[in-house]
Amino acid sequence: MPIDMVRPRNELSGLCFLLCFLSLFVAIQLPAAERKPNILVVIADQWREQAFGFAGDPNVKTPNFDALASVSVRCINAVSGMSVCSPTRASFLTGQRPLTHGVFINDVPLDPNATTLGKVLRDAGYDTGFIGKWHVDGHGRMSYIPRERRQGFDYWKVLECTHDYTNSIFYGDDSAEKAHWSGYDAIDQTHDAAQYLRDHAKSDKPFVLFLAWGPPHDPYLTAPEKYRALYDPQKVVLRANVPESMTDYTRRNIAGYYAHCSALDDCIGEVRATLKATGLDENTLLVFTADHGDMLGSQGMMKKQKPYDESARVPLLYHWPRGFGEKPRELDAPVNSEDFMPTLLGLCGVGIPKSVEGLDYSKYLHGGTDPGDGATVLLCAAPFGEWDRRKGGKEYRGVRTTRYTFVRDLDGPWLFFDDAEDPLQIHNLVGDPAHAALQAELDALLRRKLHVRNDEFLPGEAYIKKWGWKVDANGTAPTDP
Repeated sequence: MPIDMVRPRNELSGLCFLLCFLSLFVAIQLPAAERKPNILVVIADQWREQAFGFAGDPNVKTPNFDALASVSVRCINAVSGMSVCSPTRASFLTGQRPLTHGVFINDVPLDPNATTLGKVLRDAGYDTGFIGKWHVDGHGRMSYIPRERRQGFDYWKVLECTHDYTNSIFYGDDSAEKAHWSGYDAIDQTHDAAQYLRDHAKSDKPFVLFLAWGPPHDPYLTAPEKYRALYDPQKVVLRANVPESMTDYTRRNIAGYYAHCSALDDCIGEVRATLKATGLDENTLLVFTADHGDMLGSQGMMKKQKPYDESARVPLLYHWPRGFGEKPRELDAPVNSEDFMPTLLGLCGVGIPKSVEGLDYSKYLHGGTDPGDGATVLLCAAPFGEWDRRKGGKEYRGVRTTRYTFVRDLDGPWLFFDDAEDPLQIHNLVGDPAHAALQAELDALLRRKLHVRNDEFLPGEAYIKKWGWKVDANGTAPTDP
């Protein structure tokens, strides 16, 4: 073969080798700087925003959460737009509002064909996992959930719903056989999440893992004894909006509630220690929140569904050393449940589906401008269960701004608070002549928001009929198949 024909081929081979080497070098070097973040979402059930040391509660012992808050971005006006379990969880997964995804009462099913966070991230190359409480399947609280109804999550140790924390079952992977957590379920679930982190520490793929605890939701008096021993009911300092007639009842229950909180505080300590030990901490976006709060005697009420801050406001912490650093920041934009999915996708650089109705706050978390208008909507579409009409429940629509809460029921204006001057929401300003102009302004803002959302604010029966949900006399869907 002529030498002038060999040389170009050899030069071409050398060039190919160089390009391959450079490609391999780039492939090895770039992920440390450009790899998408892992996501670890920790959700508590019924943990109100006020019940943390970092939020100013004088009773509760939450040193690990306080430490987390000290290195996190904290959204101080985060709310559960419909402060009930299933509606909020469905909004977290879909980025849609309850009257869009249809889960506006507990124990009804989210469409298995919905576009959800798990599916979108899985399609973007993420490993997906879910541990703990699900509560959007609607086929019975103790029933097995097949893969086609898991909304894109592959690793699976889940039960639809239980609050029997020391006799708690789950279904794993594709087995319809019941398995049992060995003790207090939140602790065992946290151990399992820690093992998931260790197993994925060296993986080439990013992951999204949800750890969804059942506590501190009632029953309040079932935390392990060592945590219950931390709280003497007689020494608990109650919020000033708890009526005298409820003080003994509230002290007893809130001491148990705090015991659950302290147990979970140890759990978040284990999560953070595992992230650090595995080297995952730097590029894992750790998000902590709750599905709704708990009145715990405030305003003479218990539990949720109400538009008061104890029910509607939730903790929301974002910790991501590589993305945010570790200097604490507090952001005051009113962030709602449907904003959860688009914000996570924005932080990961993953496209947001057209089905999403929530706002992407990712740039805001990085120091940019608030993408909203400083207000968000609170609602109860159909009161049910522990707050049905026979117990004072009512449909309502409200607006929560950085300073004010204004709420209408079907009969007209119901609640109006200046949350800056009256953080305990004791003084209802509805009808106060001195605030008439501001009330009218907030009422107009609410009406505009409902118009944009195509929310006609109908009686609850209209929505139940539209979606075809089967409910009993108190508006509750069946919890058993």
